[in-house]
Amino acid sequence: MKKQAIDNKELILALEELEKEKGIKKEYLLESIETALVTAYKRNFDALENVKVVMDPKTGATHVYAIKEVMKKANDEDTEISVKEAQKINPDLAEGDTVEIEIVPRDFGRIAAQTAKQVIIQKLREAERDIIYNEFNDRKGEIVSGLIQKADHNIVVMDLGKLEGVMPPKEQIPTEHYKVNQKIKGYVMDVERGAKGAPQVIVSRSHPDFVRKLLEFEIPEIYEGVIEIKSVSRDPGYRSKVAVYSPDENIDPVGSCVGQKGVRIQNVINELNGEKIDVIEWNEDPSIYIASALLPAQILAVDIKEEEKFAQVIVPDDQLSLAIGKSGQNARLAARLTNWKIDIKSETQFREMLLNAQNNEENNEENIESEEE
Repeated sequence: MKKQAIDNKELILALEELEKEKGIKKEYLLESIETALVTAYKRNFDALENVKVVMDPKTGATHVYAIKEVMKKANDEDTEISVKEAQKINPDLAEGDTVEIEIVPRDFGRIAAQTAKQVIIQKLREAERDIIYNEFNDRKGEIVSGLIQKADHNIVVMDLGKLEGVMPPKEQIPTEHYKVNQKIKGYVMDVERGAKGAPQVIVSRSHPDFVRKLLEFEIPEIYEGVIEIKSVSRDPGYRSKVAVYSPDENIDPVGSCVGQKGVRIQNVINELNGEKIDVIEWNEDPSIYIASALLPAQILAVDIKEEEKFAQVIVPDDQLSLAIGKSGQNARLAARLTNWKIDIKSETQFREMLLNAQNNEENNEENIESEEE
């Protein structure tokens, strides 16, 4: 029987069209189809031999080859061929060589067409997923809006249009209660490959950069770079501290961020459902910066140890609880904002500390004198 390849020019035209429209390389699709056809052949024909499938990139002609090892005597006709038979195909073949023998399986044209269709559909889905993945991967660090599809104490799932956004428990604001069909905003932290390769956006409302981006959106001077956000520290749902700076002496960075009668900052507070935001001015002098970071408390003095990044802060007696804050919140946020270790003492505590240090020094001097005597 004359060997005849399975011709499919329409397939090649379709692959070329897909390459133009979707950017999926024709060569890549052909390789995928060839691999799938090997599996389809073995499954449909219960074949034990080693085979390979080659598709002509111009005509789509499909060639199926059985790969056999040349043996002195063939014991397994599926995988082996004798030297005598092999040399009828090519006189140069010897024992230990491999030979490819073209075969034309019955009804393989129909199987090939079905397989090619399945592969193309699969690769199209993968390509679309890749496009969406890349699109959202480029949007890391941005704010997205979506409707809540699912909300429970473990996870919140958002409909972002082309794909889902997932907000894990640690990325949720603990004081918020989410409801299905509620429209919310979130900060794009990451894009992952979910089930079956589908991209999934990891969204956060608790991340400090969510506050940073909301301010950037609300305050044109920040977006334009006239005002710079130097640092953000946050206790999600309760309080945030934001350090801002402008190189332009004519611009008041804190006033610009707060806005007339607090309108600008209030829009951000509303988005965060009442979370308090302290806007303070960044200063390259750490003692001034740390004093500002502890607002609204009044500060008497800041003693810094540059190498250790440690600051001793003295406050009036009636300001100690305000400086530390409820459950240490104010001091903790100030430390995160400035990236300095901060120890806060009241005026009385500091005096007692100095007195104790003085007494210890006097005692040490007396002990030294006694030893000398």
